Amino acid sequence: MTHSIRPDRRNVILGGAAVMGATVLPAAAAQTGLAPADDLLSATKRFTATLEPDKLKVASFAWNGSEWRNWNYFGVGGYIKPGLRLEQMTAVQKAAAWELLAAVWSPNGLRKARNVMLLQDILAQSGNGTGQRSSERFSISLFGTPSEKGAWGIRCEGHHLTQSVAVRDNRIVAVTPTSFSAIPNRVKSGPHTGLNTLRDEEGLARRLMADLSPKLQGRARIADSTPYNILSYAGRERANTKKVGLPAAELSSAQRDLLWKMIELYSIDHFPSQLSAVQRARVQSGDRQAVHFAWYAGNTPETAFGYRVIGDGFVIEMASVDAEAQHLHTIYNDLENVLGRG
Repeated sequence: MTHSIRPDRRNVILGGAAVMGATVLPAAAAQTGLAPADDLLSATKRFTATLEPDKLKVASFAWNGSEWRNWNYFGVGGYIKPGLRLEQMTAVQKAAAWELLAAVWSPNGLRKARNVMLLQDILAQSGNGTGQRSSERFSISLFGTPSEKGAWGIRCEGHHLTQSVAVRDNRIVAVTPTSFSAIPNRVKSGPHTGLNTLRDEEGLARRLMADLSPKLQGRARIADSTPYNILSYAGRERANTKKVGLPAAELSSAQRDLLWKMIELYSIDHFPSQLSAVQRARVQSGDRQAVHFAWYAGNTPETAFGYRVIGDGFVIEMASVDAEAQHLHTIYNDLENVLGRG
């Protein structure tokens, strides 16, 4: 059994730029896309209409530039991300920002995003990052000019949260990278005791691994330790797509159901209705029997673990950054449409 590589987190961030490829929107996506962008465009214009010129400038970046490619929800490099932060907005502007995010996320997605944000306050109140962390230290960024013609994008990002949406000719063409990550994943004290932001992302995976026979567990486990961080970070979104671990074809019907519940958590559940149906068709369009489930480390509750789910068109990852599985990083990448790239 091999041991996983443990990439340095600073190198994860800084090293990605060296391997970035071209950023051309794929022809198929440009022609059909995932869903109409009318609601997103309208919400974006309502948001920008509330901004003073200086704030609009802070929120705006060139389409397809380095800022667009360098998504980063890690804490290394600081908790302030490019764009206009909620903490810099007036009450009216914040309301418009959340209306914009409601065009990107479903109610489940919005709730999960708010929980990720809340965890920053919980940490600060405990003395971890006081003065640096805040539930409002999350940014909205605009890339290009939002319009019915041409390409543009938006991003919501902060510590442990990133969501990019690319648009071309008034069609949404990409909704990844996406990450809802957490620290502490399980809140054990204070007024928010019991909050468990990634309960299902962890719980379903542990249930699936536990339900496998010892032989299949051995097949699924690809390393005795966790990789410490996600492998598919900025610039390397497609670098870890080799199908390793256990294929779905060798799972029982109930086990495959668990696997697909996991996949839907990452690729469907947090998107609004106009995207959820097409997302379901998208992730199921490949060979479902060839989707692979790969596991890292042991499967003892509240100890480090990790997993990857690799399909023909997507990669999902979770990695424990600590020994107690309280600091969890996740990522979902649509391999055919990362940041609107073919």
